[in-house]
Amino acid sequence: MRFLMLPALVAGSVLLAGCSFDTLTSGVDPYRIDVRQGNYVDQKMVSQLRKGMTRDQVRFVLGTPLVVDAFRQDRWDYVYLFRPGRGEELRRTISVFFVGDVLDRLEGDVVGGEASAEAPAERARVIEIAAPEAGK
Repeated sequence: MRFLMLPALVAGSVLLAGCSFDTLTSGVDPYRIDVRQGNYVDQKMVSQLRKGMTRDQVRFVLGTPLVVDAFRQDRWDYVYLFRPGRGEELRRTISVFFVGDVLDRLEGDVVGGEASAEAPAERARVIEIAAPEAGK
């Protein structure tokens, strides 16, 4: 019986020591990396778009879309997510709509490159695209 007492005491002291581990590490603040995912699109890129541009021209300006719906070939979605190590996450979306194979309109919450996570953009804003000039 005595030889069972020693392992029981060792196991009990290990369990009790584990309970106090949280209080020892409560002051430790680990480094967290910034995570960027998706397509970064800013107002400068959007301002280069013109109504009537082809899909290839839009892809050249904005990059390959993150989401292309197999059931709706007339829409591309660009989604950008930024999760800083500390602070609030930033999510931007822009949807590009085509009629046939030419650009028709944009919808989204894209703001200029100066915007930061502290000033999130308003949601679901329609972005006006200028029509191509007559001589071009």
